Amino acid sequence: MKSSIILCGGQSRRMGRDKGSLIIKDKPMIKYILSTLNNEIDEAIIVLNDSKRIDQYRQFIKSKEYSYQIKFIEDKIKNKGPISGILTGLENISTEYAIVFPCDNPFITKNTIQTLFNEIEGTTQAIVPYHDPKNKLKTSEPLHAIYNKNIIPTINELILKDSLHIKGIIEKIDTKFVLIDNKKILKKEFRNLNRPEDLKIFN
Repeated sequence: MKSSIILCGGQSRRMGRDKGSLIIKDKPMIKYILSTLNNEIDEAIIVLNDSKRIDQYRQFIKSKEYSYQIKFIEDKIKNKGPISGILTGLENISTEYAIVFPCDNPFITKNTIQTLFNEIEGTTQAIVPYHDPKNKLKTSEPLHAIYNKNIIPTINELILKDSLHIKGIIEKIDTKFVLIDNKKILKKEFRNLNRPEDLKIFN
C-alpha cells in the first residue's frame, strides 16, 4: 500500500490565482500529478486550506477518473506553510509512507515515483531527492519526497517552536538522500510554476 499527499494550501501570491485549479492547456494543473500517480499509489490525500476550496476542487476532481482513492482534507493548522500540510496529510494516510508533492509541479514522472519508493529500507523515515553532492541538505527537494508517518511527533514539536522550514524536519530524522542524476530522476521534474511568466513553457 502506498499513499501520496498533494499540498494545495499555498496562497499563490506570485501567480495571482489558485495554482492547483489553474487550467494548463486542457486541464487543471493538479490533474497532471493525479494522472501520473495512476497505478502507482493506493490513496491520495489532497490538503487544502479551507472548506470552500475543498468544495471547489471536488467539482473537477472525480475519484472515478483514477485508480486510487482520493480524500480532500482541510489543513489542520492554518498559516504555517507546507510543514502543516505534510502533518495533516500524514495524520490521514492509512499507510506507513507517503510521497509528497506540491500541486504546482506537473512535470513529475512515474519513474521518479517508483525510484523513490524503491529506496525505502529499514528505519528510513524520509527519502529526499537532492541536486548537488557537495551540499545535500541545501539543494534538497523536501516537497518532492517520501515521509514515514512516525515523524508526526517531530513535526508537531517544530510547529510548536514555530520552526516552519521543511528542511528542519529532514535534519532531525533518519533521512536517505537520493541524487537527481538526470538519468533515473530528471532535473526538469522539479520545476515549479510560481509566476504567470512560468506558464510560457507550455506554449
